[in-house]
Amino acid sequence: MNRLIADIAEEENEQEIVDEAPVAQKPENFFAVFLRKGFISPDDATRALPFILFLSFLAMIYIANRHLAETYLRDIDKYSKEVKELSWDYKSTKAELAFKSTLTEVAKRADTLGVKVSLDPPQKIVVKEEGDQ
Repeated sequence: MNRLIADIAEEENEQEIVDEAPVAQKPENFFAVFLRKGFISPDDATRALPFILFLSFLAMIYIANRHLAETYLRDIDKYSKEVKELSWDYKSTKAELAFKSTLTEVAKRADTLGVKVSLDPPQKIVVKEEGDQ
C-alpha cells in the first residue's frame, strides 16, 4: 500500500509540474533594452540626438527633392507631347497653305468671284519724266 501512496504522490508532483505553465513575459521595448544593455548609454543617446534630427531633416529634404523632380519630369513629358502635337498642326497647316496658294487653286477661287485669268501677257509701263526729254 505504501507503494501505491508513493506512486500517487509522484503522479501529483508530476501534475503539479505540468500544471505550472511558464508565464509569458511581456517583451520589452527594443529601444529601452538597447539603451540599457546595448552599446549606447542614455547620455550618449542624448548627445547624439541633434545629429539624428539633422539626418532626419536631410532625409525629408531628399524626399521632397525627389517628389519635385518627378513632378518636373511629368511636366516635361506633358509639354513635349504638346510640342509634338503643335508641330504636326504647323506642318499640316503649312502643307494646306502651299496647296491653296498654287496657281490652279487661286484661279479656281478667283473664278467664283468673277475674276478671270488674263490671256494677254503683261505689258511694261514706262513713265517719262519731264527732265529726261
